[in-house]
Amino acid sequence: MLRSGAEYLEGLRDGRRVYVGGELVRDVTTHPAFRNTARSFADLFDQKQSAEHVDQMSYEEAGERFSVWYLQPKSRDDLRKRMAGHRQMAKWSYGLLGRSPDHVASFIAGLAMHPELFEANRAGFGSNLTAYYDHMRRNDLFASYVVISPQGARNPALYHREGKPVPALQVTKETDDGIVLNGVKMLGTGAVFSDVTWVGNLLPLAPDQSSQAITCVVPMGAPGVSVWARKPFERHALGPLDNPFSSRLDESDGVVVFKDVKVPWEHVFLLDDVRMSREMYFQTPSHVMGNHQAVVRFLEKLRLILGIAYKAAELNDVVQVPAVRETLSKLAASEAGLKAMISGSIEDAETLPNGFMHVNRRELYSALLWCTNNYHLVAETVREMLGAGPFQMPADATFLTDPDLRATFDEYWAGTSGTAEERFKFMKLAWDYLASELASRHGQYERFYAGPQFVHAFYNFGNAPWSELKAPVEEIMAGMVVPPAGQPSSAVKQVA
Repeated sequence: MLRSGAEYLEGLRDGRRVYVGGELVRDVTTHPAFRNTARSFADLFDQKQSAEHVDQMSYEEAGERFSVWYLQPKSRDDLRKRMAGHRQMAKWSYGLLGRSPDHVASFIAGLAMHPELFEANRAGFGSNLTAYYDHMRRNDLFASYVVISPQGARNPALYHREGKPVPALQVTKETDDGIVLNGVKMLGTGAVFSDVTWVGNLLPLAPDQSSQAITCVVPMGAPGVSVWARKPFERHALGPLDNPFSSRLDESDGVVVFKDVKVPWEHVFLLDDVRMSREMYFQTPSHVMGNHQAVVRFLEKLRLILGIAYKAAELNDVVQVPAVRETLSKLAASEAGLKAMISGSIEDAETLPNGFMHVNRRELYSALLWCTNNYHLVAETVREMLGAGPFQMPADATFLTDPDLRATFDEYWAGTSGTAEERFKFMKLAWDYLASELASRHGQYERFYAGPQFVHAFYNFGNAPWSELKAPVEEIMAGMVVPPAGQPSSAVKQVA
């Protein structure tokens, strides 16, 4: 089924506990720190099932409709359909919702394509996974994930030495009904707004960390679960004129705390296996499918930034300046190149032994590396194009309701290529997207959301066909005849 926005919002009223500093938020749909973003997520659900977009954003199976990110691809057309759905979601959110409902769902859809990996861990875990995947798509659930331990909790030896409990999330009890979780996990991007959170590990675990090797799913309203959110930008946004993005598209991040949280066995998918706890994402299409969504979202973000760059040049009447055109050309080439990498990853798609397909792993990881390495450079380039424009704008939009102030502004702030009102709107939009607190968060997010830079480098190194690439070099070397020792030096030139 496809949920409506109203149904989604009602699902958030589940008794979840969200902390903003010392304040407990019990209803994120009405609280000023979260209500507009909750409404933005709800709009995604409504637009997805609208008559205009339902065919693009869903697929039909056995007479039922499911969100397109639950489609397990078996052809390039399936991959193209998934990509189109990701692009549309990113367009609706201007690329600012990195953990939109299509992100974690793509990871889970990929895992469910290889249930035998989980069945090998414990009998029944593979069935648990496929059943939960089906439950998610039938109920159109929005999942976040917490898959890394806090930075200070990754070395249990330090805590054992001090005689303190290890804060990293771990299984503290197994019962006939399930398991009990205690500890903390991060980074709960979107957790405030999701129905459930996927618990797992994307960082390697040591052999003595088997109690942390848990993969399961937990409802956000479950007893004992709380989210400690970072500073919400929406709460401090002045409104849609001054902060068109911060006021309604702050997906939030936070640490999720688990205190004696009970998880039934049917929601547990892996236990105790420290190696497979991470490897599951790479031995299935999971990691590739989730990050395919990420680079497609990035593309739409990049396209909007290019639009900001061109509009800045247009309003400042410098489009004809050669240096400006060169900058715009390089930005445009970057967008075209990233689009080509994404399209190429589908054209060169890989077929799995069980009949499924996924995008070309190597080309996907090259796109991911480019995105995480270049976002800050692109953003900085376009901020330079804004010049001092943002600082010339009045502090906020309240002056617009005063007739005298408005008349003065309209007279003196107009440019040769834009009215004062147009320049005000543009500078507020550009600043909020590229230079505000929200923008700073996105600069950090884009560099680390899929891991540190060296991790992406290793993905690319590990997936490059080095034997194939060096083969012609070695072939040329083999054909280079070395004369026997004792020959005159002139013989070297005669050997062919």
